[in-house]
Amino acid sequence: MKNKLILIICIIALILTAGCSSKTEEKEVLNVLNYDIYMDKTLISEFEKENNVTIKYDTYSTPEEMYIKAKAGASDYDLIISSEYMIERMISEGMVNKLNFDNIPNYQFIDEEFKNQPYDPNNEYAVPYFWGTLGILYNKTTVDASSDSWSMLWDEKYSQRIIMMDSQRDAFAAALKLLGYSLNTVDEKELDEAKALLIKQRPLVMAYITDGAPDIMINEEADMALVWSGEAVSAMSENENLDFVIPKEGSNIWIDAMFIPSTTKNQPLAEEFINFLCSKEATLRNIDEVWYSTVHTEAIKEVDEELLNNSAFNIPSEDIKKMEMFRDPKEFIDLYTSRWTEIMAE
Repeated sequence: MKNKLILIICIIALILTAGCSSKTEEKEVLNVLNYDIYMDKTLISEFEKENNVTIKYDTYSTPEEMYIKAKAGASDYDLIISSEYMIERMISEGMVNKLNFDNIPNYQFIDEEFKNQPYDPNNEYAVPYFWGTLGILYNKTTVDASSDSWSMLWDEKYSQRIIMMDSQRDAFAAALKLLGYSLNTVDEKELDEAKALLIKQRPLVMAYITDGAPDIMINEEADMALVWSGEAVSAMSENENLDFVIPKEGSNIWIDAMFIPSTTKNQPLAEEFINFLCSKEATLRNIDEVWYSTVHTEAIKEVDEELLNNSAFNIPSEDIKKMEMFRDPKEFIDLYTSRWTEIMAE
C-alpha cells in the first residue's frame, strides 16, 4: 500500500508539473489609444507576432474625448496618438513621459520641419505621425467654390446639404478665420462673434459628425463638408466629382504625434512600437490606409505621383503660409467649451 501511495503521489506530481510547463507564457500587453481609422491594422498584428505581445487598441473621435479618457485613468495607456494642442496641455499637466530616443532610432527619418514645434519645443515628449490641414470637401457639380472662402459653409443655397464637424476647435476655427481672427483667440468678444456665426449656421447644417462625412460625400448625399485633408484625399479617390478647398482666409495646420502617457506600465515596449511605426515600410502602408501627409523623409520619396499632385495631400506652400497651429488655450479652454455647449443646445 505504501508503495502504491508513493506511486500515486509521483504520478500526480508529474501531471501537475506537465500542466504548469504547458501553460502559455503570459504575453506583454501594450495599451494604445488612437483616432479611429488612423492606422493600418495589419501593422498591429505584425508587431504582435514579431514581438510576441498583445496590443489592446482603443479609439476616440476628438482630442477632447481622448483627454477625458486619458485623464479618467480607466485604462493604463502606454501609447497615445493625438493632436499637438492636446499634447501641449497634457505635457503642462505632467501627464506625458519624456522619451528615450535610444529606443527610437527611426526618429532620424522625421523631417526637421516638423520638429521643435511649439507643443514640444525641445523634442522631448513626442514623435510626429502625420500632418495636414482643415478645409472644405465639396461636390464640383453642385457647389460654386469660386469664392474660395469659409463663407461657403454659410451659403443658404446649400441648406441641409452641409456637414460640420462635431469638434469644438475645428468648428470654431472655420468661424474665427471667416471673421479674420486667430483660431487661438481667447478674446471673449471674438469668441462670441464666432458663436453667433455658428448659431446662425445651424439651420443649414445636415449633421455634426466627426467620422463618416467622406462616405456621405462620396454617395453625394451632401454638397459640402468641413473635413481634415486626409479625409478629402480618400473621398476624392472614390468620387471624381469631389474637390477640396483650403479657404483664402487661412486655416489650421496640425501635427498629430505619438507620445507616452504617465500611465504607461511598459515604456520600452511603447518606444519599440513607435520605432516600428516610424519605419519607411510601416509609414508607406499607413499612408495607403489613411491618406494623410507624411512627416517621413524617405517614405515621401516613394509616394505615388498622383497623390503628390493632390493639393490636399501635398499642401501648397502659399496655403501653408496662411495657416496657424492650434495651441492649448490653458485655463481659457472653458471659453470654447461653454460656447460650444450653447451652440449645440440651440
